[in-house]
Amino acid sequence: MSRIGKLPIEIPKGVKISFTDSVLSVQGPNGSLTRQIMSVVSLDIRDTAIEVTRCDETTAARAAHGLTRTLINNMVVGVTKGFQRDLEINGVGYRAEVKGKDLVLALGYSHPVNFPIPDGISVDVEKMTKLSVKGFDKELVGQTAAKIRSFRSPEPYKGKGIKYADETILRKAGKTGKK
Repeated sequence: MSRIGKLPIEIPKGVKISFTDSVLSVQGPNGSLTRQIMSVVSLDIRDTAIEVTRCDETTAARAAHGLTRTLINNMVVGVTKGFQRDLEINGVGYRAEVKGKDLVLALGYSHPVNFPIPDGISVDVEKMTKLSVKGFDKELVGQTAAKIRSFRSPEPYKGKGIKYADETILRKAGKTGKK
C-alpha cells in the first residue's frame, strides 16, 4: 500500500468538490481547478475528507495511487492558500519589471525579453531583482517560473542569471594565469 496514497485529504471549509464522469472539480476562494482522474483509482468523497483507493494491484494502479492523491491535495491547497515560487536575478544591469500583462526582462541581451504572463498567474517584482510567481495551480506556477528562469539560466563561473531563491549554484574556478 502506498504510504502517501492511503493518507486522507482534508477538505477545508469553503471548498466545493464534485466528481462526475472521472473528472474532479475543486472550487474554492482562489478559483476552480479540474482534472481527469485515471480509471485505475477510485475516490471516496465524504464531507470532510477524500480517500483515494486503487481498483486492482497492477503496476499502473500502484503507480497512480500516490500520484493521484498528491495531485488532488495540490488542487485543494491551491484553491485555498495558493502557491508561490521566488526567483532572484543576479548580474550587472539585469532587471525585471511588469508592464501591463507582460514581464519585461533586461538580461544582458541586445533587446529586452518580453514574457506574456499567463492567466491565473501574478508576478510581483521587488527591487527589480527579486520576482515572486504566484497562482492557485501548482503546475502552472512551476512551469511559469521555469520558463522565466530559462531566459538566462545561472552560469557557474560568476553566478549571473536567473535562479530560484532556494537554489544553490555550484561555482567553478576560472582560468589560472600562465607561469
